[in-house]
Amino acid sequence: MSQTQPATDRVHSTLATVDWRRMTFDLYRRVRATPDPETAHALWRETRDAMFGEHPASPLLDEDARDFEALPVPDYDPSWRFHARIEATEPASMDVETGTDGIVHFDRLGAVRLPGIGSLDVWSHGGYAGGVFIPVKDASAGKARGTYGGGRYLIDTIKGADLGGEDAEIVLDFNFAYNPSCAYDPAWACPLAPPGNTVDVPIPVGEQYDF
Repeated sequence: MSQTQPATDRVHSTLATVDWRRMTFDLYRRVRATPDPETAHALWRETRDAMFGEHPASPLLDEDARDFEALPVPDYDPSWRFHARIEATEPASMDVETGTDGIVHFDRLGAVRLPGIGSLDVWSHGGYAGGVFIPVKDASAGKARGTYGGGRYLIDTIKGADLGGEDAEIVLDFNFAYNPSCAYDPAWACPLAPPGNTVDVPIPVGEQYDF
């Protein structure tokens, strides 16, 4: 291997990640522009399946990618969609060691209260790019035919995952909950759901975890 090969590999890897982010932002733009949530969800599933199966920045390990067909996402259920207002809470913060991005700081922006589910903290990303981050860990996390043990992401605007909203109200649709990259590749270290984002009910929609 030539001395320039590792640098070339880094360039290819970096540009692939940029393209993945670009596609993700565009996907959520199209989701927000689609009036019918069920149709938007079908678009989201189809596009993410294609990205995971074909994109060079897919988080799937090679051995998982070989047999990959589709992410385990149940059909759309409208009862898991909410318009929620962010309510004031006591200040709080957390620093998360991500490995790849170093220590990432979050400040609690407030909380949302969802009927039949409970309360979820809403976090503001402390980095220069800002953004809103809402993870969730439900009662089926880490169990057979359940969800990823570390929790899933509902909103992560710095990465493009944004379902919209107005003023202090945001759209939370658990059908669009998805696994962090560390669910597929242990090389990633992702921010996981803290206690304020852990609920006592199982959430049977959104991306499941059966790998």
